[in-house]
Amino acid sequence: MSISIGSLSNTITNPGPTEQINDGLSIESNRSTLTYTTTDFHNFLRTRRSVRRFKPDPVPDSIIQNILTTASYAPSAHNRQPWRFCVVTDLSVKIDLAEAMAVDFERDLNHDGLSPEKIQTQLKRSKDRITSAPAMILLCLDMSEMDFYPDEKRQYAERMMAIQSVAAAGLQLLLAAHAEGLGGVWVCSPLFAQETIQKMLNLSISWEPQAMFFIGYPEFSPEVRERKLLEDIAVFL
Repeated sequence: MSISIGSLSNTITNPGPTEQINDGLSIESNRSTLTYTTTDFHNFLRTRRSVRRFKPDPVPDSIIQNILTTASYAPSAHNRQPWRFCVVTDLSVKIDLAEAMAVDFERDLNHDGLSPEKIQTQLKRSKDRITSAPAMILLCLDMSEMDFYPDEKRQYAERMMAIQSVAAAGLQLLLAAHAEGLGGVWVCSPLFAQETIQKMLNLSISWEPQAMFFIGYPEFSPEVRERKLLEDIAVFL
C-alpha cells in the first residue's frame, strides 16, 4: 500500500525538478509522481528528533526557503495562515538577540530566587543555543487577519485557533527540515521576551513571537525517547 502527503491517493505529486531524497529515493522532473509506502512515511515521521548540537556548516538559503514554503502548507483556521517567519543567520544579529533576551531571562530567574551561579549557567546555555545554531527561525503569530468578536469567549476561541494554526506550521517546519537531512529543536523562550525580540529584530507589532527553531546539520542523531503507551493517552469509543 502507498500513500501521499496531502491526499488519500496512492502517490505523491511532484511539480518540481529532479531532487535527491535523503532516504536514497529521487524525484525525476519527467515523472509526475513518487510512491512512498505507508511504512516509509510512518518511519519518516517517527525518526524526527529534537537536535540541539549542530555542525558549523551553514544551511543554504534555498533549503531554508524550501522549508518555510512547506511549513506554509500547514492547515490553518479559516485558511488565514497567521504564521510569520523571521530567519536569522547573521552571527552578529544572533549575538545581539541573545544578549537582549538574556536581560529578560535574568530578571525572571532572579524573581524565581535562583542562586547567581545557577542563573549564570542558564544564561550561558541560552546564549550558546542561539549563537551556535547555523540558522535560527523565529515563528510568530499575526492576529490581524483573524476574525474579531465583541465577546471574550469567542475572541479567546479565535485566538486559540490561530495559535493552534501557528503550532501546526511549526511542526511542519521541523518535518520539512528533517526531510532535508537537517536537525532542529523547538524552543518556547520567545514567549517570555516578546517585546524585546520585536524591538531587536525590528518586527511589526502585530508579529507576536511564539517560538524559535534552531536548525542545522546535526552532530549526531539522538536516541528516541520513551513514548507513553497508546492505552494511556487514547480512548476508543
